[in-house]
Amino acid sequence: MKALTLIFVILIALLQYPLWLGKGSWLRVWDLSRQLATQQEKNSALKARNETLDAEVRDLKSGSAAIEERARSELGMIKQDEVFYQVLDNSAHAQSVQPIQNSNPSEASNQTPSKDTVMQRTTNAKALP
Repeated sequence: MKALTLIFVILIALLQYPLWLGKGSWLRVWDLSRQLATQQEKNSALKARNETLDAEVRDLKSGSAAIEERARSELGMIKQDEVFYQVLDNSAHAQSVQPIQNSNPSEASNQTPSKDTVMQRTTNAKALP
């Protein structure tokens, strides 16, 4: 009787081996489904990027507003008879300007910038057509 039980246990183990560890096993299916989910996430991200690029191409082909916006932001162009003001942060300007220490506080305040922002006027910028 013990021999028959041992034979059945071995037979069941041999039948279960392909299900758990063989070529088409549950572990292999689980691993492939995980890889599939990862690839689908990458594909959806790339599809969203492609849709964004497609919309941008359609805007550039159809309207002049997108072209003008690109010319302004990337090439620094302005329209004719337009004045361009660039606002600089005071912290960036204060790093290049060193305050002079003086015994008279009224003279020292005249030498350092007191405003929060500094404006620069650019008149020799490229003009948009």
